[in-house]
Amino acid sequence: MTTADPGPLATGAPPKLPRTAIMVAVTAATLGIIYGYDQSNIGGAQLYFQDDLGMDTAAVEAVTAAIVIGEIIGALFGGTIANRLGRKKSMIMVAIGYAAFCLLSAASVSISMLWISRVLLGVTIGISLIAVPVFVAESVPARIRGATLVAYQVSTVIGIIIGFLVAAALADVNDQYNWRIMLGIAAVPALILLPFLIRLPETARWFMLKGRREDARQSLTKTDPDADIEAELDEMQESISEESGGAIKEMLRKPYLRATIFVIGLGFFIQITGINATVTYGPKIFKAMGIESDSQTLLLNVGIQFIALVAVLISMRTVDHWGRRPILLTGIAIMIVAQLAMVVTFASQQGDTFAGWQVVLGFLGIAFINIGFVFGFGALVWVYASEAFPARLRALGASAMLTADLVANWIIANFFLSAMEKVGGAVSFGFFAVMAVLAWIFVFKLAPETKGRELEEIRHYWENGGTWDADEPAPSR
Repeated sequence: MTTADPGPLATGAPPKLPRTAIMVAVTAATLGIIYGYDQSNIGGAQLYFQDDLGMDTAAVEAVTAAIVIGEIIGALFGGTIANRLGRKKSMIMVAIGYAAFCLLSAASVSISMLWISRVLLGVTIGISLIAVPVFVAESVPARIRGATLVAYQVSTVIGIIIGFLVAAALADVNDQYNWRIMLGIAAVPALILLPFLIRLPETARWFMLKGRREDARQSLTKTDPDADIEAELDEMQESISEESGGAIKEMLRKPYLRATIFVIGLGFFIQITGINATVTYGPKIFKAMGIESDSQTLLLNVGIQFIALVAVLISMRTVDHWGRRPILLTGIAIMIVAQLAMVVTFASQQGDTFAGWQVVLGFLGIAFINIGFVFGFGALVWVYASEAFPARLRALGASAMLTADLVANWIIANFFLSAMEKVGGAVSFGFFAVMAVLAWIFVFKLAPETKGRELEEIRHYWENGGTWDADEPAPSR
C-alpha cells in the first residue's frame, strides 16, 4: 500500500523556490556585476585616459566624480520612476541605458565628452540602485529576501574583480585603445540581460499600489506560489490603506521620521568611511606606496577583491540567521581597525620610500577595509534600503538613502586624490577611521533588527518609536 507524498511543509523541509524567484535573483546579480565592473574599471582606465586625453589630477577627479553626479540625479528621481513606471520597466530602462552610455564613454574623444557620458551612465546607475533592491525585495519570499539582496552585493564584488582583471589584461595594449575597451565592454552583459528582464513579471506590491489586484494575484502566484495568495494580497491592501498623507511629508514626520533619519544617516556613513577611495583609486593608492607597475597595482586590487568576495559570501549565508545588526556592527569594527593600519602605514613612511613591512601592512589595511565593508555595509545597504519603509514609501525611502550615500561618494571621488597629495595618506585614512567610529555608534543606537520580519510588519517598529510590539511574534530562525 502506498501513501501520498506529505510534501515539504509536512516534512518540515523548506518549500522549493519558484523558478521566477530564481530568475529575479539571477537578473539582479547580473546588474550587480555590471555595476561592480564600472566601479573598478574606471580605476584601471584612469591610469591611461589621463595621459591619452592630457588630464591633470583635478580633471581625473572630475571625470571619476561625474558618474556620482549622475547617480545622485538618478537616485533622486529613481523612486518616482519606480513608482510610476513600475519596477520591471525601470529595470529594462536601466539595462538599455547601461549599454548605450558605456559605449558612449568608450567612444569619447575629449574630456568634456567623457564627462558627459559618465554623468549619463551615472543617472542610469542611480535609478538601478533604487529599482533593483526594491524589485528583489518585492519579488522573492521573505525567508530568502536577505540572502537574495546580499547576493546583489556578491555579484557587485565579482564585477569589481572582473573589472580589475580586464584592466590588468589590457595593461600592455596601446594606451589609446585599452581604456576604451575597458569602459565599453560593460555593454555586453546589459544587452544579454534585456530578454530575461522582459520575461519577468511586475511585482505584486506595485500592482496593489495601482489597484490592480488581479494582476497582483497572477504575479504573486508566479513568484511565491506556496504563499496564501489572498491573505498576502489582503495584508498588502491593508498596509497601503492605512498609510496616509503625502509621501515626502510623511517621511519627515512621525512615525517615519526616525526611519528617515536612520536611512539617510546610514547611507551617508556607508560612503564617507572611504570604501570607494580604496576601490576607485586603489591602483593610485598602491602607486603612492611605491609600486610602479600598472599590472601589479591592478592585480593587487584583484587579490583584495577575491578576499572581499569570501567575506560577502559569509555574510550572505548568515544574514537571515545571525541577524542584520551583528553583521553590520562587526563589519564596521573591522573597517576601523583596517583604517588605523593605513594610518600607521603612511605615518611611518620615510621620505618617498616604503619598507617591505609597510607595503604588506598597507595591503592588509586596504584588504580589510574592503572585507569589513562587504561583510557589513555592502551587504546590508540593499537589505535596509528595501526593508525600512512600508510599501508606498519604500522606493522613496530607498531613494533618500542612496542619495545620501551618493553625496558622500561624490565628496570622496572629487577630493580624495587631492587630499592624498596635500595632507598625506595618514590624515586621509585617519579621517575615514573617525567617520567609521561615528558610524558604529550611529548603527548601535538606531539600526533595527529586521531578520525574518515581513515587509508589512516592519512598519510597526517605527510606529512604536523604535521598538517591536510586545505581543508580536518573534521572527522565525
